[in-house]
Amino acid sequence: MVFVDGARRYVNALPPGSEGWLGALRDRHVGRAIALLHGDPAQAWTLEELGQRVGLSRSALHERFVALTGLAPMQYLANWRMQCGARLLREAPTSVAAIALEVGYDSEAAFSRAFKRATGLPPGAWRRAQAASNAGQRG
Repeated sequence: MVFVDGARRYVNALPPGSEGWLGALRDRHVGRAIALLHGDPAQAWTLEELGQRVGLSRSALHERFVALTGLAPMQYLANWRMQCGARLLREAPTSVAAIALEVGYDSEAAFSRAFKRATGLPPGAWRRAQAASNAGQRG
């Protein structure tokens, strides 16, 4: 609770228009868009739908999102999906196909290609490397 309170105070103390992820959270529209993306990464989000949900046009949301985060909303979503996928690969004994669906990919192959592009390794190899690394740290 102390960390959450400290983080909330830090975000609230940022000057208006602060760049970066934390500054973006403070923006009413971009912060809401980020919350929606984080809340349901598997949703088949479009920029149009996201804009409608936060009360901005597609172009206004895109421009504001890029100015505050440095990424386009769909790039941000792709990165978030990879982070979610990596966490699931590390923590859950779930199949790669199930993880792919859980983070918003239509197929294991599509997720595997995106994951390899992001990390340099296919999901199965990345999972084994993580497990070996964790075993080495424990031993």
